[in-house]
Amino acid sequence: MINEEKVKIMTKIAMYEQGKGRKYLPVSKYYRSDYIGLALIKNFFLVTIGYIMAVAAVAVYFGEYLMENLHKMNLVSMGVYIIVGYVAALVGYSILTYIQYSVKYYKAKKSVKEYYIQLTELSKIYTREEKRSAGRGTAGGNRK
Repeated sequence: MINEEKVKIMTKIAMYEQGKGRKYLPVSKYYRSDYIGLALIKNFFLVTIGYIMAVAAVAVYFGEYLMENLHKMNLVSMGVYIIVGYVAALVGYSILTYIQYSVKYYKAKKSVKEYYIQLTELSKIYTREEKRSAGRGTAGGNRK
């Protein structure tokens, strides 16, 4: 006989695994600090690459001016501006990344908690069914 409660729970679990679970289940395998730390490391490399590309694009755009006036420029102060800009961009994007991934982690943990509750309910149903079937098997006994 089909247990409707079991089917409903299994359907919810399968829908979760095919929907939100694809996004949230991998997140739940990390500790919070590890998840956010990996995001910040990725952020560091992406901001660095992006900033280098932006500085290179500006240098190419103003290339003719830079070549004509290179001897008149204070290269130390320009280098300081570039480094300060990089640090500001890195700090700004790191703060945003920290906030974004903290929120994402907490959403995933909350969502996965409901998933595990449903898995526990399903496990209890299977345990009850096993006890019932084991009880029936020995109660009827093997008569000779």
